Amino acid sequence: MLALVLLPLFAAAVAAPAAFAGGGTRRWWGRGESQRADAQAAKDAAAAAFYELDTAQRDLRISIETITAVDSSPAARRAGEDFQALGRRIDEVSHSYITAVDSHDLDRDGLEAAAASRARTELERAKIELERVKDELDRYAQGLGPLLQKAETQLARLAPAVERARQALLAATNALDAVRADGLRADDLAARLAALSPELTKLNQGAGRHGVQETIRRADEVLREAEAVRHEAELLPEKAAEIDRRLVSLRTRAQALTTRSAGVEPVLSELRRRYSAACWQDLQPVPEQAARSVAQAEEKLKEAQAARDEQRWPDATSQLSTVRALLNTTDEAVSAAGDRLRRLDEVSFDPSKEIDRTRFAIRDAQRLAMAGRNTPDPRHARPLDHAVTALEHAVESLDGRHPDYWHFLTETEAVRQTVARVVAEIREERGGGS
Repeated sequence: MLALVLLPLFAAAVAAPAAFAGGGTRRWWGRGESQRADAQAAKDAAAAAFYELDTAQRDLRISIETITAVDSSPAARRAGEDFQALGRRIDEVSHSYITAVDSHDLDRDGLEAAAASRARTELERAKIELERVKDELDRYAQGLGPLLQKAETQLARLAPAVERARQALLAATNALDAVRADGLRADDLAARLAALSPELTKLNQGAGRHGVQETIRRADEVLREAEAVRHEAELLPEKAAEIDRRLVSLRTRAQALTTRSAGVEPVLSELRRRYSAACWQDLQPVPEQAARSVAQAEEKLKEAQAARDEQRWPDATSQLSTVRALLNTTDEAVSAAGDRLRRLDEVSFDPSKEIDRTRFAIRDAQRLAMAGRNTPDPRHARPLDHAVTALEHAVESLDGRHPDYWHFLTETEAVRQTVARVVAEIREERGGGS
């Protein structure tokens, strides 16, 4: 019996230390490993959060640099300032995370469970802060959408705008070379093209030095000016040919006017012989004025030819415009003498046609003034009544031995002009009220 009782007690005594030393140690070591694993998991999670935040910040920095490079508006400046403030917040939580990592060596042998627990707590806290700032960064990035889209649109324009400007410069240079090969100097166009060289240099230096907006603006200006130079160069041969045609045409016209001017004096002699002085006195200076104007025109033609020979195109065009104005004035004066004699002959032979024509105009206006009314508007009636009286006086002026037919013609013309003005006013008023 004793042996049977002692055996279990001995076995228990032997087993008890073994259980304390072995079983108890295994359970404590299991808790330590678990704490180490939890801390390592917290470290990995914090590292992932740190990596995501760092990546997001790097990507967002590119967006901010894009916006600030293109946009100088208050909204863009505010966005840059907000990003800097977020950057300071990111630096703070990043520093806390790095401090937590550096403070705990989770690979150290004999790591106490308490140390592993503290490491896990600090790393989890660092992860939460990293994620919180990441959320702030995401919200901030969402608000940048319109600014970023605008900036990217500008950047998308940059390269094509610069390339178009370069191609326009090349096309202008080629067009200039082509007209020079035809013997046209085009010095003014060459000077304008040369003035674009510094602008091309700045374009080649790029937006990094001069800014995106300024570079796009410069590219657009270079494009416009280069295209203008190219267009003018392409038109230059036709311009030269047109000036040559005008020189020939105006010379021929000046010669014709010289011949026609010689015929004014016989017309004046006929007027003096057949009509009173009031009918022709204003035409007396015409022969002398015509000769002087034609001489001036011929002198200007020589100057225009010289300008054309020297390829001073604006000067040549200006001189030709002056020649044309001189010849137009001379043509009118020379034509006036013959026209005066013709009209005086017609009215002296039968003034009734002029009288009937004027009376018809008055009666037509009177009917219009009375249309739809019992009494005419005084604003219309008064000038029409005055027209009737003026016509009567003009007809009376034909009585006498030497009627002033020119005065009669000018009076009837004035009456018709008055009547036409009244008719226009009536139609305008009634048209506006309808």
